[in-house]
Amino acid sequence: MVANKSSYRDAGVNIDAQDEALREVRRIARGTFTPPVISDIGSFGGLFRASFEGIEKPVLVSSTDGVGTKLRVAQAMKVHDTVGYDLVCHCVNDILVQGARPLFFLDYYATGRLRPPVMTDVVRGMARACSENGCALIGGETAEMPGFYGDDDYDIAGFIVGVVDEKNVLTGKDVREGDVLIGLPSAGLHTNGYSLARRIFFDQLGHDHQTILPEIGKIGEALLAPHISYLKPLIPLIEQRAIHALAHITGGGLTDNVPRVLPDSLDAHIKLGSWPVLPTFRYLAQHGGVDHDELLRVFNMGIGMVLIAGKDQVDPIARHFAQTGQRFFFIGNVVKGSGKVVYDRPPAGFASWIG
Repeated sequence: MVANKSSYRDAGVNIDAQDEALREVRRIARGTFTPPVISDIGSFGGLFRASFEGIEKPVLVSSTDGVGTKLRVAQAMKVHDTVGYDLVCHCVNDILVQGARPLFFLDYYATGRLRPPVMTDVVRGMARACSENGCALIGGETAEMPGFYGDDDYDIAGFIVGVVDEKNVLTGKDVREGDVLIGLPSAGLHTNGYSLARRIFFDQLGHDHQTILPEIGKIGEALLAPHISYLKPLIPLIEQRAIHALAHITGGGLTDNVPRVLPDSLDAHIKLGSWPVLPTFRYLAQHGGVDHDELLRVFNMGIGMVLIAGKDQVDPIARHFAQTGQRFFFIGNVVKGSGKVVYDRPPAGFASWIG
Protein backbone atom coordinates (compact mmCIF):
# COMPACT_ATOMS: atom_id res chain seq x y z
CA MET A 1 0.00 0.00 0.00
CA VAL A 2 1.33 3.46 -0.95
CA ALA A 3 1.22 5.81 2.04
CA ASN A 4 1.41 9.07 0.08
CA LYS A 5 0.13 9.81 -3.38
CA SER A 6 2.33 11.71 -5.77
CA SER A 7 1.57 13.96 -8.73
CA TYR A 8 3.51 15.59 -11.53
CA ARG A 9 3.03 18.91 -9.73
CA ASP A 10 4.66 17.41 -6.61
CA ALA A 11 7.64 16.52 -8.81
CA GLY A 12 7.92 20.15 -9.90
CA VAL A 13 6.09 20.06 -13.23
CA ASN A 14 2.98 22.24 -13.46
CA ILE A 15 0.92 21.16 -16.46
CA ASP A 16 -1.69 23.84 -15.77
CA ALA A 17 0.99 26.57 -15.98
CA GLN A 18 2.17 25.07 -19.26
CA ASP A 19 -1.36 25.16 -20.65
CA GLU A 20 -1.71 28.80 -19.58
CA ALA A 21 1.56 29.77 -21.26
CA LEU A 22 0.84 27.81 -24.42
CA ARG A 23 -2.51 29.54 -24.94
CA GLU A 24 -0.71 32.88 -25.20
CA VAL A 25 2.12 31.37 -27.24
CA ARG A 26 -0.37 30.04 -29.78
CA ARG A 27 -1.88 33.50 -30.17
CA ILE A 28 1.55 35.10 -30.64
CA ALA A 29 2.79 32.46 -33.09
CA ARG A 30 -0.32 32.64 -35.26
CA GLY A 31 0.55 36.26 -35.93
CA THR A 32 3.63 35.08 -37.85
CA PHE A 33 1.86 32.58 -40.08
CA THR A 34 2.38 32.94 -43.81
CA PRO A 35 -0.01 31.50 -46.46
CA PRO A 36 1.90 28.19 -46.85
CA VAL A 37 1.31 27.30 -43.16
CA ILE A 38 -1.55 24.78 -43.06
CA SER A 39 -1.42 23.58 -39.44
CA ASP A 40 -2.00 25.24 -36.08
CA ILE A 41 0.27 25.47 -33.07
CA GLY A 42 -0.15 22.38 -30.91
CA SER A 43 -0.12 19.74 -33.62
CA PHE A 44 2.44 16.95 -33.41
CA GLY A 45 4.22 18.54 -36.35
CA GLY A 46 4.05 21.81 -38.25
CA LEU A 47 2.74 21.65 -41.82
CA PHE A 48 4.11 23.95 -44.51
CA ARG A 49 3.00 23.74 -48.16
CA ALA A 50 6.10 23.30 -50.33
CA SER A 51 5.26 25.55 -53.26
CA PHE A 52 8.12 27.71 -54.54
CA GLU A 53 6.89 29.90 -57.38
CA GLY A 54 9.63 31.53 -59.41
CA ILE A 55 12.31 29.13 -58.15
CA GLU A 56 13.55 26.73 -60.83
CA LYS A 57 15.39 24.26 -58.59
CA PRO A 58 14.48 24.84 -54.94
CA VAL A 59 17.07 23.76 -52.38
CA LEU A 60 16.09 23.62 -48.71
CA VAL A 61 18.64 24.97 -46.23
CA SER A 62 18.39 24.23 -42.49
CA SER A 63 20.25 25.33 -39.39
CA THR A 64 19.95 25.23 -35.62
CA ASP A 65 21.51 27.35 -32.88
CA GLY A 66 21.17 28.91 -29.44
CA VAL A 67 22.19 32.20 -27.83
CA GLY A 68 24.64 30.88 -25.23
CA THR A 69 25.26 32.68 -21.97
CA LYS A 70 23.63 35.87 -23.21
CA LEU A 71 20.71 34.26 -21.42
CA ARG A 72 22.43 35.01 -18.10
CA VAL A 73 22.37 38.70 -18.94
CA ALA A 74 18.70 38.54 -19.95
CA GLN A 75 17.81 36.75 -16.72
CA ALA A 76 19.76 39.25 -14.59
CA MET A 77 18.16 42.22 -16.38
CA LYS A 78 14.70 40.58 -16.39
CA VAL A 79 14.45 41.39 -20.10
CA HIS A 80 13.54 38.30 -22.06
CA ASP A 81 12.12 39.26 -25.44
CA THR A 82 15.50 40.31 -26.84
CA VAL A 83 17.05 36.83 -26.63
CA GLY A 84 14.10 35.37 -28.50
CA TYR A 85 14.67 37.98 -31.18
CA ASP A 86 18.41 37.22 -31.20
CA LEU A 87 17.79 33.51 -31.68
CA VAL A 88 15.75 33.96 -34.83
CA CYS A 89 18.08 36.56 -36.36
CA HIS A 90 21.11 34.35 -35.71
CA CYS A 91 19.44 31.43 -37.48
CA VAL A 92 18.26 33.64 -40.36
CA ASN A 93 21.84 34.83 -40.94
CA ASP A 94 23.21 31.30 -40.79
CA ILE A 95 21.11 30.18 -43.76
CA LEU A 96 21.44 33.53 -45.51
CA VAL A 97 25.16 32.90 -46.04
CA GLN A 98 24.15 30.07 -48.39
CA GLY A 99 21.70 32.32 -50.17
CA ALA A 100 18.47 31.17 -48.51
CA ARG A 101 15.35 33.05 -47.52
CA PRO A 102 13.72 31.72 -44.31
CA LEU A 103 10.47 29.78 -44.55
CA PHE A 104 9.69 28.58 -41.05
CA PHE A 105 11.15 28.38 -37.56
CA LEU A 106 10.67 26.11 -34.53
CA ASP A 107 11.88 26.72 -31.00
CA TYR A 108 12.88 24.73 -27.93
CA TYR A 109 12.37 26.27 -24.48
CA ALA A 110 13.63 24.44 -21.37
CA THR A 111 13.39 25.67 -17.79
CA GLY A 112 13.53 24.52 -14.19
CA ARG A 113 10.15 26.02 -13.33
CA LEU A 114 7.84 27.42 -15.96
CA ARG A 115 7.14 31.12 -15.54
CA PRO A 116 4.44 31.90 -18.14
CA PRO A 117 5.23 35.66 -18.38
CA VAL A 118 8.92 34.93 -19.01
CA MET A 119 8.23 32.29 -21.63
CA THR A 120 5.72 34.44 -23.48
CA ASP A 121 8.18 37.36 -23.52
CA VAL A 122 10.81 35.11 -25.09
CA VAL A 123 8.36 33.85 -27.71
CA ARG A 124 7.14 37.39 -28.36
CA GLY A 125 10.71 38.31 -29.32
CA MET A 126 10.94 35.28 -31.59
CA ALA A 127 7.66 36.21 -33.25
CA ARG A 128 8.76 39.80 -33.85
CA ALA A 129 11.94 38.61 -35.57
CA CYS A 130 10.02 36.00 -37.57
CA SER A 131 7.57 38.63 -38.81
CA GLU A 132 10.38 41.01 -39.77
CA ASN A 133 12.09 38.25 -41.75
CA GLY A 134 9.02 36.75 -43.43
CA CYS A 135 9.40 33.54 -41.45
CA ALA A 136 6.57 31.57 -39.82
CA LEU A 137 6.89 30.30 -36.24
CA ILE A 138 5.10 26.98 -36.78
CA GLY A 139 5.89 25.00 -33.65
CA GLY A 140 8.15 24.25 -30.75
CA GLU A 141 8.77 22.29 -27.58
CA THR A 142 8.48 23.39 -23.97
CA ALA A 143 10.30 21.33 -21.34
CA GLU A 144 9.92 21.93 -17.61
CA MET A 145 12.89 20.15 -15.98
CA PRO A 146 13.01 20.62 -12.19
CA GLY A 147 16.26 19.51 -10.64
CA PHE A 148 18.09 19.94 -13.93
CA TYR A 149 17.78 23.72 -14.30
CA GLY A 150 17.38 26.23 -11.48
CA ASP A 151 13.87 27.58 -10.97
CA ASP A 152 14.64 30.86 -12.75
CA ASP A 153 16.96 29.40 -15.38
CA TYR A 154 15.95 28.69 -18.95
CA ASP A 155 17.62 27.76 -22.20
CA ILE A 156 16.43 28.26 -25.75
CA ALA A 157 17.33 26.82 -29.12
CA GLY A 158 15.94 27.37 -32.59
CA PHE A 159 15.62 25.41 -35.81
CA ILE A 160 15.09 27.13 -39.15
CA VAL A 161 14.39 26.03 -42.72
CA GLY A 162 14.78 28.25 -45.76
CA VAL A 163 14.91 27.93 -49.53
CA VAL A 164 17.24 29.07 -52.29
CA ASP A 165 17.30 28.48 -56.03
CA GLU A 166 20.15 26.07 -56.71
CA LYS A 167 21.77 28.53 -59.14
CA ASN A 168 22.01 31.08 -56.30
CA VAL A 169 23.53 28.81 -53.63
CA LEU A 170 26.63 30.41 -52.10
CA THR A 171 29.44 28.02 -51.19
CA GLY A 172 32.60 30.09 -51.64
CA LYS A 173 33.65 28.18 -54.77
CA ASP A 174 33.43 31.40 -56.82
CA VAL A 175 35.83 33.37 -54.61
CA ARG A 176 38.83 34.57 -56.62
CA GLU A 177 42.14 36.30 -55.96
CA GLY A 178 41.55 40.05 -56.01
CA ASP A 179 37.98 39.86 -54.68
CA VAL A 180 36.98 42.55 -52.20
CA LEU A 181 35.86 42.01 -48.59
CA ILE A 182 33.00 44.22 -47.43
CA GLY A 183 31.98 44.27 -43.77
CA LEU A 184 28.52 45.05 -42.42
CA PRO A 185 28.52 46.43 -38.87
CA SER A 186 27.25 44.51 -35.87
CA ALA A 187 25.23 46.03 -33.02
CA GLY A 188 27.45 44.53 -30.32
CA LEU A 189 28.38 41.01 -29.25
CA HIS A 190 25.28 39.61 -31.01
CA THR A 191 25.15 36.07 -29.53
CA ASN A 192 28.81 35.14 -29.06
CA GLY A 193 31.61 35.82 -26.61
CA TYR A 194 29.40 36.30 -23.57
CA SER A 195 31.27 33.93 -21.29
CA LEU A 196 34.45 35.98 -21.73
CA ALA A 197 32.65 39.34 -21.61
CA ARG A 198 30.83 38.40 -18.41
CA ARG A 199 34.08 37.20 -16.85
CA ILE A 200 35.78 40.53 -17.62
CA PHE A 201 32.92 42.82 -16.59
CA PHE A 202 31.68 40.98 -13.53
CA ASP A 203 34.46 38.71 -12.22
CA GLN A 204 37.63 40.65 -13.06
CA LEU A 205 36.38 44.24 -12.83
CA GLY A 206 33.68 43.77 -10.20
CA HIS A 207 30.90 45.54 -12.10
CA ASP A 208 27.28 44.38 -12.13
CA HIS A 209 24.61 44.51 -14.80
CA GLN A 210 23.32 47.88 -13.55
CA THR A 211 26.74 49.56 -13.55
CA ILE A 212 26.80 52.61 -15.81
CA LEU A 213 30.09 53.28 -17.58
CA PRO A 214 30.71 56.56 -19.42
CA GLU A 215 32.02 54.65 -22.42
CA ILE A 216 29.10 52.26 -22.96
CA GLY A 217 26.21 53.19 -20.65
CA LYS A 218 24.51 50.53 -18.54
CA ILE A 219 26.46 47.29 -18.94
CA GLY A 220 23.43 45.00 -19.00
CA GLU A 221 21.75 47.05 -21.72
CA ALA A 222 24.92 47.19 -23.82
CA LEU A 223 25.26 43.41 -23.60
CA LEU A 224 21.64 42.91 -24.68
CA ALA A 225 22.06 44.85 -27.94
CA PRO A 226 20.08 42.75 -30.44
CA HIS A 227 21.54 40.50 -33.10
CA ILE A 228 21.07 42.14 -36.50
CA SER A 229 19.43 40.25 -39.36
CA TYR A 230 21.14 41.04 -42.67
CA LEU A 231 18.44 39.42 -44.80
CA LYS A 232 16.79 42.50 -46.31
CA PRO A 233 19.91 44.31 -47.55
CA LEU A 234 21.55 41.13 -48.87
CA ILE A 235 18.80 39.09 -50.56
CA PRO A 236 18.60 41.41 -53.60
CA LEU A 237 22.37 41.10 -54.10
CA ILE A 238 22.20 37.31 -53.79
CA GLU A 239 19.42 37.10 -56.37
CA GLN A 240 21.41 39.38 -58.70
CA ARG A 241 24.38 37.01 -58.20
CA ALA A 242 26.52 39.97 -57.17
CA ILE A 243 28.16 38.15 -54.24
CA HIS A 244 30.72 35.35 -54.32
CA ALA A 245 30.43 34.42 -50.64
CA LEU A 246 29.07 35.48 -47.27
CA ALA A 247 30.41 34.79 -43.78
CA HIS A 248 28.30 35.28 -40.65
CA ILE A 249 30.71 36.46 -37.95
CA THR A 250 29.72 34.47 -34.87
CA GLY A 251 31.76 32.35 -32.45
CA GLY A 252 35.33 32.33 -33.72
CA GLY A 253 35.20 35.92 -34.93
CA LEU A 254 36.63 36.97 -38.26
CA THR A 255 39.58 34.66 -37.68
CA ASP A 256 37.60 31.42 -37.84
CA ASN A 257 34.46 32.34 -39.81
CA VAL A 258 35.83 33.96 -42.95
CA PRO A 259 37.98 30.88 -43.78
CA ARG A 260 34.81 28.77 -43.83
CA VAL A 261 34.00 30.28 -47.25
CA LEU A 262 37.55 30.51 -48.65
CA PRO A 263 39.11 28.05 -51.10
CA ASP A 264 42.20 26.34 -49.68
CA SER A 265 44.47 28.30 -52.01
CA LEU A 266 43.36 31.78 -50.94
CA ASP A 267 43.64 34.00 -47.85
CA ALA A 268 41.52 36.91 -46.65
CA HIS A 269 43.73 39.94 -46.05
CA ILE A 270 41.84 42.06 -43.51
CA LYS A 271 42.93 45.58 -42.63
CA LEU A 272 42.37 46.37 -38.96
CA GLY A 273 41.41 50.00 -38.59
CA SER A 274 39.21 49.99 -41.69
CA TRP A 275 36.09 50.06 -39.51
CA PRO A 276 35.36 51.63 -36.10
CA VAL A 277 35.49 49.52 -32.96
CA LEU A 278 32.24 49.60 -30.97
CA PRO A 279 32.54 51.04 -27.43
CA THR A 280 31.78 47.69 -25.77
CA PHE A 281 34.63 45.97 -27.60
CA ARG A 282 36.95 48.89 -26.95
CA TYR A 283 36.25 48.69 -23.22
CA LEU A 284 36.79 44.92 -23.14
CA ALA A 285 40.04 45.29 -25.08
CA GLN A 286 41.35 48.09 -22.86
CA HIS A 287 40.41 46.62 -19.49
CA GLY A 288 40.16 42.86 -20.01
CA GLY A 289 43.80 41.90 -20.34
CA VAL A 290 42.98 39.69 -23.32
CA ASP A 291 45.51 38.91 -26.03
CA HIS A 292 44.74 40.74 -29.27
CA ASP A 293 44.53 37.55 -31.32
CA GLU A 294 42.11 36.13 -28.75
CA LEU A 295 39.89 39.21 -29.04
CA LEU A 296 39.70 38.74 -32.80
CA ARG A 297 38.86 35.06 -32.41
CA VAL A 298 36.19 35.45 -29.71
CA PHE A 299 34.36 38.66 -30.62
CA ASN A 300 33.05 39.99 -33.93
CA MET A 301 34.81 43.30 -33.08
CA GLY A 302 32.09 45.31 -34.83
CA ILE A 303 31.61 43.31 -38.05
CA GLY A 304 28.56 41.03 -38.14
CA MET A 305 28.65 39.87 -41.76
CA VAL A 306 31.35 39.78 -44.44
CA LEU A 307 30.62 39.86 -48.17
CA ILE A 308 33.16 38.71 -50.72
CA ALA A 309 32.57 40.11 -54.20
CA GLY A 310 34.42 40.69 -57.44
CA LYS A 311 35.89 44.13 -58.09
CA ASP A 312 33.37 44.71 -60.88
CA GLN A 313 30.52 44.41 -58.35
CA VAL A 314 31.90 46.83 -55.76
CA ASP A 315 30.27 49.97 -57.19
CA PRO A 316 26.81 48.37 -57.72
CA ILE A 317 26.92 46.93 -54.19
CA ALA A 318 27.94 50.30 -52.74
CA ARG A 319 25.07 52.01 -54.59
CA HIS A 320 22.62 49.39 -53.35
CA PHE A 321 23.70 49.88 -49.75
CA ALA A 322 23.54 53.67 -50.10
CA GLN A 323 19.97 53.39 -51.43
CA THR A 324 18.90 51.07 -48.60
CA GLY A 325 20.71 52.95 -45.82
CA GLN A 326 22.95 49.99 -45.00
CA ARG A 327 26.32 50.99 -43.54
CA PHE A 328 29.34 49.11 -44.85
CA PHE A 329 33.13 49.13 -44.80
CA PHE A 330 35.76 47.95 -47.24
CA ILE A 331 37.83 45.79 -44.92
CA GLY A 332 40.21 43.85 -47.15
CA ASN A 333 40.77 41.68 -50.17
CA VAL A 334 41.45 38.10 -51.22
CA VAL A 335 45.06 37.08 -51.90
CA LYS A 336 46.94 33.87 -52.62
CA GLY A 337 47.42 31.76 -49.52
CA SER A 338 46.22 28.68 -47.70
CA GLY A 339 42.63 29.36 -46.59
CA LYS A 340 43.18 31.62 -43.58
CA VAL A 341 42.75 35.21 -42.40
CA VAL A 342 45.82 37.45 -42.37
CA TYR A 343 45.51 40.73 -40.48
CA ASP A 344 47.13 43.97 -41.59
CA ARG A 345 47.61 45.75 -38.27
CA PRO A 346 47.66 49.56 -38.04
CA PRO A 347 51.16 51.11 -38.30
CA ALA A 348 50.75 52.57 -34.82
CA GLY A 349 49.79 49.17 -33.43
CA PHE A 350 46.63 47.38 -32.31
CA ALA A 351 46.16 49.82 -29.42
CA SER A 352 45.74 52.73 -31.84
CA TRP A 353 42.74 50.98 -33.40
CA ILE A 354 40.97 50.21 -30.15
CA GLY A 355 41.68 53.67 -28.75
